[in-house]
Amino acid sequence: MSFNEEERVWTLSQFDIDYLEISDSFKDLTRLAAKIAGTDISLINLIDSYTQWTIANYGLNIEQMPKEESVCQYTIKVPQRFEVKKLSEDERFKKKYYVAGEPYVDYYFGVPLTTSGGFNLGALCVLDKAEKELSPEKIDLLKIVAREVVSRLETLKIIRELKSSAELAKYNQQKVAHDIRGPLAGIIGLTKIINEQSQDLSKEEVLEFVQMIYKAGNSLLDLLSEILRQEDRAEMNKQQSRKEAYTIKSLKNKLEQLYSPQAHNKDIVLKIQIDASSNTDVHFPKNKITQIIGNLVTNAIKFTPAGGKVEVGLCLTIGKDLHNNLKIVVSDTGIGLTDSEILKILNKEKESTAGTEGEAGFGFGLPLVKRLVDDLKGEMQIVSSPGNGTTFTVTVNVERI
Repeated sequence: MSFNEEERVWTLSQFDIDYLEISDSFKDLTRLAAKIAGTDISLINLIDSYTQWTIANYGLNIEQMPKEESVCQYTIKVPQRFEVKKLSEDERFKKKYYVAGEPYVDYYFGVPLTTSGGFNLGALCVLDKAEKELSPEKIDLLKIVAREVVSRLETLKIIRELKSSAELAKYNQQKVAHDIRGPLAGIIGLTKIINEQSQDLSKEEVLEFVQMIYKAGNSLLDLLSEILRQEDRAEMNKQQSRKEAYTIKSLKNKLEQLYSPQAHNKDIVLKIQIDASSNTDVHFPKNKITQIIGNLVTNAIKFTPAGGKVEVGLCLTIGKDLHNNLKIVVSDTGIGLTDSEILKILNKEKESTAGTEGEAGFGFGLPLVKRLVDDLKGEMQIVSSPGNGTTFTVTVNVERI
């Protein structure tokens, strides 16, 4: 397992996940984990540069929290598991709002979500108000569930890449089937493993879990068959791509949904506007756009004092051929940057700084943005000075769908 945080965050970014839209693919696994552990709560969390995103939950309705507030930030730094018997007696966690207040959790057990490359994307965790003793068999089962989470994430990534590829028709059918069937086979194979290792579970519980996993596996297999059956793949790809793409209006709505809670929690005004010259009907791929803007907005909130303002300007203009120009401007009334700090960001160098309310700094958000922008062959400019806020301007070409 690698502990390179920069590459860990970069690996997560390549999955290009819509954190609030994939819950249905993982709900059954949170329920399964809670049943195995005998806990009231189970969460699947993915952790980026600034935020812990809960992509599926059982027993606790939560979508996000700052990375530095989470317990799972410690789980992603270990190779196997992280357990805290009494959160209320641990100096790191006893004052956290979810320990000192509702839901008053006191027990935590987490398993990292590790990719085949050895990077921990986040954690599968179980929590309870009362201390638990997990047997080695139950811990092994939770690790199996964690591997299944990663398998499904990788499956969704493969499917998304195939759908968005204009060259889908050129793929050899056998290669496509092989690429997808590998992770899918793991889903159905999980039923056999659970039957063999779940000695502490009743037969009825095991059969229930088997049925859930089997149903999920066959659902994805049906999707594979549908893709391979289509005679006119080009048209299918175009329609599917539009369904999963952004317009400038849907991008604005998504940003408000994701980041308004963060601004509200810090008493900051977040304003997102679409330039009047924008074409509001054109579709373009999501392709890292949310991650770029999201990291800039979260960084702006972090370094803007309470009562301040963060503004996002979006402009989509028609370009030549099949590409359009997307311009993103994120400005804040925060503490600003020195010339030296700007240069480090543009050179993709890590520099950790605490936020205005003492938020922990991890130093990877802005270098990641520059890396993502470069990957899309775009440009990023920064205008700032200490005490006078910061304005980030990102320009990228986006494919017209």
